[in-house]
Amino acid sequence: MEGRCLCGDIRFSVDGPPKWTSYCHCQSCRRHTGAPVSAYAGFEASKVRFTAGKPAYFASSPGVRRGFCPRCGSTLTYEGDRWPDEIHLHVGAFDHPEALAPQGHAFPDERVSWLPLTSG
Repeated sequence: MEGRCLCGDIRFSVDGPPKWTSYCHCQSCRRHTGAPVSAYAGFEASKVRFTAGKPAYFASSPGVRRGFCPRCGSTLTYEGDRWPDEIHLHVGAFDHPEALAPQGHAFPDERVSWLPLTSG
């Protein structure tokens, strides 16, 4: 599977299926994306390659860095000490995001009150 940022300066590919897919409702993800919820796919770091450009990173909290395109600002990655061998990629950055339907919810207690939770 492949994906890119909005302007196309950064492209990535992944080898194989994700380890998991999930929505994230935490306040930090909401602020990073500007959306009421984020959708991620978690991959082993060794299976993710940046094929054009490299993300810039912001340390959003201790042990967490978030990758984005330095040109267009697209949110791309989450990496944290809690999962040292994984890169979490934003589902919306993939060329075919429909293949990565979220199967669960992280931090549902932090969701915005008007956003209903779906099963999974």
